[in-house]
Amino acid sequence: MTATQLPLTAVTTTPPERRRARTRRSLLLDVAEHSTAIALGVIILAPIVLITLTAFMSSGQTLTSNLWPQSWHLSNFHEVFVKAPFLTWLKNSVMYSVLSTVFMLVSSFPAAYALSRLQWRGRNFVLLAVITMMMLPPQVTVVPIYRMWAALNLTGTLWPLILPNLLGDAFSVFLLRQFLLTIPQEYSDAARVDGASELQIMWRVIIPLAKPAIAATSIFMFFFTWNDYFGPLLYTSDQSQNWTVAVGLASFRSLHHVQWNLVMAATVLVMLPVIVLFFFAQKAFVQGVTLTGVKG
Repeated sequence: MTATQLPLTAVTTTPPERRRARTRRSLLLDVAEHSTAIALGVIILAPIVLITLTAFMSSGQTLTSNLWPQSWHLSNFHEVFVKAPFLTWLKNSVMYSVLSTVFMLVSSFPAAYALSRLQWRGRNFVLLAVITMMMLPPQVTVVPIYRMWAALNLTGTLWPLILPNLLGDAFSVFLLRQFLLTIPQEYSDAARVDGASELQIMWRVIIPLAKPAIAATSIFMFFFTWNDYFGPLLYTSDQSQNWTVAVGLASFRSLHHVQWNLVMAATVLVMLPVIVLFFFAQKAFVQGVTLTGVKG
């Protein structure tokens, strides 16, 4: 037998210069393709970076044009707690945000369930009323509502801002309703065949499927209440022990307007909880928002 010899194929290798040129070209194409997103990212992140760097500066350097700290002063954060009742403000904000979020879920989810999963006369009219309440500016009703809480001797506290969430939040009801419409009706029908009541269907079937929407509405409510300035200022302006971080930060800024390093350190402390919360819940938040509004 004669051995057949296979022709040897020459292996061509790309020169390093050509590979680097291709890499640079693809990088430039990616930058050009995402130029708008990059520009928006820089615009959003630049103030946060500047605030964070200023929080570590000395009091004298904040008045100069040098943007990078010459020496890092971690004591600025400790000084914030010494010069202001920051822990009290944090406690009030946590109470306001957590209770408002819990009360909103307790009241808004059943309303959204009734508007999306149940058939009853007048449902579309109630939905129209909910949408109308979303469009109503809060300043229109602030005077009569304030007089009502003053008659109940609750002004000076945060309860006039927390208790109304037991009656539902129009935006949360609408957002939850839109998400619940995306859940197939067959799940509820199968549970009814097995003898489950509407309360059991909502608790055991719908709520586990609606976790992304619940997370999204919870984060929206938490962010709104944490950053709320108008409401706490209106009801607690004369009771500093009930101030939230938003009102307290404005007061701290007016008292220490020359010491911008302390003001920025306080600002970082106010921003940090919401940034951490969004970092851990961003997957559920994005999923809840993107899946909302598929059906009308």
